[in-house]
Amino acid sequence: MRVMVIVKASPESEAGQMPNTELLAAMGAYNEELVKAGIMQGGDGLKPSSAGKRVHFSGKERTVIDGPFTETKELIAGYWLWQVKSMDEAVEWVKRCPNPMLSDSDIEIRPFFEADDFGAEFTPELREQEDRLRAELEGRNAP
Repeated sequence: MRVMVIVKASPESEAGQMPNTELLAAMGAYNEELVKAGIMQGGDGLKPSSAGKRVHFSGKERTVIDGPFTETKELIAGYWLWQVKSMDEAVEWVKRCPNPMLSDSDIEIRPFFEADDFGAEFTPELREQEDRLRAELEGRNAP
């Protein structure tokens, strides 16, 4: 099961406050555990929403909105991509994570859709296209 583990933003992360050396070391050690366990497939921290943009879709119209964005609790400060056996395993790994923020924080775990989740609408042709694109992406990301 593939999951995205989402580190929610905090007022400090949105203000651009960088983590201290102790937190960076703790997160580095945690990431090392994830890699050694074969769980972590990728992940990164994100700059504050003030460095971002949103594109709003309405029919054929597109509107670009500059950050910063309000509602800090809805923003993302970072993420991991994990391969786990179950949601319970993902929860257990998250519970071992150092607090990624200097204040209270939240981490959300969301499973990815798998091909079978789409049912008959995901035709053999669409599955073949998906497989081809994944293979191409993996080839680009190979060392």
